[in-house]
Amino acid sequence: MPCGQQESGAAPARYVVGVDVGSTVLKCHVYDRAAAVRGSSCRKVESLYPRPGWVELDPEVLWSQFVGVVKEAVQAAGLHMRQIAGLGISTQRATFITWHKRTGKPFHNFISWQDLRSIELVNSWNKSLLLKVVHVIFTVLHFLTGNDRYLAPSFLTFSTKQTSMKLSWVFKNIHEAEEAAKKNNCCFGTVDTWLLYRLTKGSVYATDYSNASATGVFEPFMKCWNPTLCNLLSIPMSIYPPVKDTSFNFGSADSEIFGVPIPIMAVVADQQSAMFGECCFHPGDVKLTMGTGCFWNVNTGEHLFASRRGLYPLIGWKIGEEVVYLTEGCMSDIGTAIKWAQDINLFTNVDETEKMARSIVDSQGVCFVPGFQVSVNDPYLCASFMGLKPSTTRNHLVRAILESVAFRNKQLYDIIVKKVRIPLQTIRADGGVSNNSFVMQMTSDLINKKIEKPANADMSSLGAAFLAGLASGFWTDKEQLKKLRRIEAVFEPQKDLEEYKPAMDIWLQAMKRSLHW
Repeated sequence: MPCGQQESGAAPARYVVGVDVGSTVLKCHVYDRAAAVRGSSCRKVESLYPRPGWVELDPEVLWSQFVGVVKEAVQAAGLHMRQIAGLGISTQRATFITWHKRTGKPFHNFISWQDLRSIELVNSWNKSLLLKVVHVIFTVLHFLTGNDRYLAPSFLTFSTKQTSMKLSWVFKNIHEAEEAAKKNNCCFGTVDTWLLYRLTKGSVYATDYSNASATGVFEPFMKCWNPTLCNLLSIPMSIYPPVKDTSFNFGSADSEIFGVPIPIMAVVADQQSAMFGECCFHPGDVKLTMGTGCFWNVNTGEHLFASRRGLYPLIGWKIGEEVVYLTEGCMSDIGTAIKWAQDINLFTNVDETEKMARSIVDSQGVCFVPGFQVSVNDPYLCASFMGLKPSTTRNHLVRAILESVAFRNKQLYDIIVKKVRIPLQTIRADGGVSNNSFVMQMTSDLINKKIEKPANADMSSLGAAFLAGLASGFWTDKEQLKKLRRIEAVFEPQKDLEEYKPAMDIWLQAMKRSLHW
């Protein structure tokens, strides 16, 4: 049914739905025209750990949870599905699955971005003579042409978080996938592609530019799947889906799923979605997401900056002729470390941590080094507490964990300032950890910049809803979206950086001692 066309007697479509399929939680919110949440639902994303280092998701469980949260959120809002103008889907990035084109049967579970099964391949490639040759060739090409598209391959380094190496692992270890690919019967999809495929009962096979660019297999300069990399890793080019605009009519969910055909008007990668939800529409706008991991994103406008050490380029979104690029720096283990501390009973409720940290003047020299996930720069970095004493209490341990978040924020911010040649404007924070004012204030002090926190921390859901709303005509343009922003708090620098220097120096020493474990 075309957008806006109503069945006789049906209530007018006045709401959009934004779903965020995160790494730990799957959330759905129903928004009205003022971008206020009218109904919500969430489910815990159940990760599977079949072997040490392997992290998977059951595709059938994820599908069931997705349909469930949409139905529950619409019901919680007291609405009928006919009142939904459009559905926007934000998804965790680089988690993927492959399946048989003809039967739709998966060859394996979703392989998570957190999965480490490709670590031997990664280490082998990073030490290989062939990769050194690639570096030399592209260094020469960059020198001769000055074209930045040759800069990134000139110091290409593989990591376990990239889709490319895990996809290479699939074709080396799963015979059915390899055989299907030889016959052009293998489909590759990130979470968004799989959900689109299921929602439309196989009639739509696609992804968007934001999700494609986050796989590490997509060439952001040329805006196409990377044939050079795929040839290098023996990955068949036939497996990839068509790439569409981010805010786009992807078709409708089959009426058997929700009772009526709901238009799917946007799919977007979670960090880019949060950027859009924060209305970081202008070059120099900065988004800081502190959730399971920590992500700094800078809007670089129509200019794509090549990868730098610690930073890499992404496509933020594509809407019609407009393509917006981002530069991203990230670190693992922010929310993971806090959840771990809760699991071992350092505190009962996350809300307690701020009070615990403020109840003491400092961490008494205790440092926490996050390292539960493999570091891109050092796969052997270990998580650790250092500087423990007989007088150390739970409060000191909790404060050390929160301080480590702020110190790592400072490190990433400094890299961005040094490498990104765009004056930084507004910094806007979101994600669960942004609700902790101790971390927010300390980060503001360390970077000496004002940080805004929105009233609604679920920016990935809102960004997906905004993009769907624009495609469906629910909202008219980005200027209207900016007027819908609600700021809950603004953190301004209160302490001089020098006051933190002794504690940060000790923490940096602790970081060095945790390397190469």
